[in-house]
Amino acid sequence: MQESSTKRPGGMFGFTIVWLGQIVSVLASAMSQFGLTIWMYERTESATALGLMQVFFITPFLLISPIAGVMVDRHNRKLMMMVSDLAAGIATVLILVFQWLGILEFWHLYFASVIYGLGMSFQWPAYSAAISTMVPKEQYGRANGMMSLIDAGPGVVAPLLAGALLPVIGLTGILFFDVATFLLAIGALLIVHVPQPARTEEGAQGQGSIWKEAAYGFKYIFARPSLLGLQLIFFAGNLFSGIAFTLLAPMVLSRSDNNSLMFGSVQTAGAVGGLVGGLIMSAWGGFKRRVHGVLLGWIISGLGIAVMGLVGGLPVWIAGIALSAIVVPLVNGSNQAIWQSKVAPDVQGRVFSARRLIAWLTNPISPIIAGTLADFVLEPQMRTTSSLSQAFGWLVGTGPGAGMGLLIVFSGLIAVMVGLAGYFIPAVHNAESILPDHDELPKAEAVPA
Repeated sequence: MQESSTKRPGGMFGFTIVWLGQIVSVLASAMSQFGLTIWMYERTESATALGLMQVFFITPFLLISPIAGVMVDRHNRKLMMMVSDLAAGIATVLILVFQWLGILEFWHLYFASVIYGLGMSFQWPAYSAAISTMVPKEQYGRANGMMSLIDAGPGVVAPLLAGALLPVIGLTGILFFDVATFLLAIGALLIVHVPQPARTEEGAQGQGSIWKEAAYGFKYIFARPSLLGLQLIFFAGNLFSGIAFTLLAPMVLSRSDNNSLMFGSVQTAGAVGGLVGGLIMSAWGGFKRRVHGVLLGWIISGLGIAVMGLVGGLPVWIAGIALSAIVVPLVNGSNQAIWQSKVAPDVQGRVFSARRLIAWLTNPISPIIAGTLADFVLEPQMRTTSSLSQAFGWLVGTGPGAGMGLLIVFSGLIAVMVGLAGYFIPAVHNAESILPDHDELPKAEAVPA
């Protein structure tokens, strides 16, 4: 399927239009997520129950990702971007209907998470690959900095806005607003031109059945130790940061007597940190050697995560999450720019899907580890006069939430060591000089794919 570029905005301007549609949609989705988190915890008071929402999202996401990557490379990338928005909209509509009818149960959120995960498996490779064809190479860092603002920007106001609106329009009203913004995001995509990539020799080598093309993304990464090493850094870092952030909401709520305003303040602080980091990355573009942005970022982020678990209440939580969040755009934007520069555009859908699967393979595991250790081991120990509470009570306090705080501290410190380890692995530290840029590779033909 080819789209005409006649009178359709393209380049950085077209990308900005899509970006604006997405940021409004994500603002509404963040408000919905905040309200649903409060709704779930009030009914279950379980870190495991909250963690299972992530499991039900990430498991289908990972299972379908290799196939989604093939579809992104085979078909019109703008269409694939719309598919992801449509799936997210359907999941939200289901929750809205159940809530409106007064029959919403927590397992409905798990079912909606499955649909949302299936749709999101298309979004990230499609958007990432589209940047490579819409935006000049020298603007990759800035474009990825703008993409990081989609994660951080809405979160600055979404928790407080949702906290203020919940008593007025209720969860139903917030969900209705969320559904409406999905239409806006799709409309923004409809009016822009997203170029299809030119064919390359690498793309020709990866052609075949859908299963061969799905496997090609993994073969591509495993044949390049530098790319594999970068993903293993994210694999390990995501494992422990995932444990920490699974526990953040239940830790804050249990230590604040389910105070939604306090929880919203912590989330907002993290979003402000991410917003500031995204603005810096958008203007700066990151280090000239982008690998420093990846490794130094993980070190700083891990320190911030460790701080979140310490005793001290709201000021400490805010300081820790802000420190951790401010470098996330640097980490992700730098890593994204490396991959967009090194991987041929016509195979980026498959390679980026495989890459995300490797980095996120721990995501179904992290919530289970976090919830199990918190609910059945650390929380009971830290609420009594045990050897564990006597050894670490000075660090994380005692009582409700202390066990989760202790696990957050250790998870953050291990994330610091993950970043440090990258400097001792030559294939990772020298990745940019080892791998050639994709525009230095030969083209298979001059026509668009």
